[in-house]
Amino acid sequence: MSASPDAVGAPVQAGAGAPVKAGAGAGSRAAHGVVDLLHPSARGHASATAPGAAPASRGEGRRSRLSPASSAGLFLLGAVALLLSVAASVRIGTTDVSYADVARTAGFHLGLDVEPLPRLVDSLIWELRVPRVLMAALVGASLAVCGAALQAITRNALADPYLLGISSGASTGAVTVVVLGVGSGSLGVTGGAFVGAMVSFGLLMVLLRKGGLDSVRVVLTGVVVSQLFTALTSLVLMASGDSEAIRAITQWLLGSMAPARWDTTAVTAAVTAAGLLVLWLNSAALDGFSFGADTASSLGVDVRTTRWVLLVVTSLMTAVAVATVGAIGFVGLIVPHGVRFLVGPLHRLLLPLSALAGAVFLVWTDALARVAFAPQEVPVGVFTALLGVPLFLLVLRKRGEL
Repeated sequence: MSASPDAVGAPVQAGAGAPVKAGAGAGSRAAHGVVDLLHPSARGHASATAPGAAPASRGEGRRSRLSPASSAGLFLLGAVALLLSVAASVRIGTTDVSYADVARTAGFHLGLDVEPLPRLVDSLIWELRVPRVLMAALVGASLAVCGAALQAITRNALADPYLLGISSGASTGAVTVVVLGVGSGSLGVTGGAFVGAMVSFGLLMVLLRKGGLDSVRVVLTGVVVSQLFTALTSLVLMASGDSEAIRAITQWLLGSMAPARWDTTAVTAAVTAAGLLVLWLNSAALDGFSFGADTASSLGVDVRTTRWVLLVVTSLMTAVAVATVGAIGFVGLIVPHGVRFLVGPLHRLLLPLSALAGAVFLVWTDALARVAFAPQEVPVGVFTALLGVPLFLLVLRKRGEL
């Protein structure tokens, strides 16, 4: 990323129909190369705009023009898959329960005229399993949507929700509560993590306030903030010398749905729904950002204000997810790429389908984490990484980039 990605917006736009200046052929080809490198989803658009060029991806060019019926069918299929995944995951664990027990418990708590289960079984299903599975679905959807948005905003194919240093700030906040005991009475680990995430985001915004929000600057500043809070976390852990605290923090850093309860699930649901709505309403702006600030501006987007709004929304969604269940990697990276490969790069389809795919992926990954080495539970972040690496390599291979 030696050249500013925003600089390539004009050649791409020119290739779409505006007159191209004489002698700009080499620059345009170089610009398309940068687009391919930073945002592979844009490759089909870039190559299709070049005179006489065939689409770079045979499937991508076709699937980016899904009919409304096909789009609705995919969305319905994803919703059904999510409902079935949630129902199946609730009954999976060290103590299996039947679908009938799940239905009876849900019916009883929803006010239906059904006989309740024994208190212990009812509590296991309704107080532990159901909020945990719903939290997995919400966090998976949130991370996937944030990843898709940030890949467009930064024009970086490797962008994910933790790009801005939110995860590192949350880690420092959690360590401050667990190891140093600061705010342990009023905040707890979740509250401390959220405060740390907001502090790191505030620092990021302060550093970006004068230099603008161009893609390269956002990425590099996010890396700097992330490294700062990672160093602070390591410093506090090493200075404490408390092996139990280090183990607890390590477990939290790898991510776990075990702390999920109805109150935290409700907060996460509200933030995820509001954030997804805001991002979806800005789908056209995200399509423009995929080709650079110049292209977005030509579409009537207020580039600076929209970038601020989108960065704040994605940061808040990420902060809530990380503060609640810890840092879970790869969901926001691989899911958007997989969905983009199937349906194309248009965000009006990419965002909701990424939310469904991310929810299904994390629901099943969490179920695997519960039973793979039962009765011991493995942090879900371990399995998202183990599954995410080969899936990401498969997507790259299908795109012809590996």
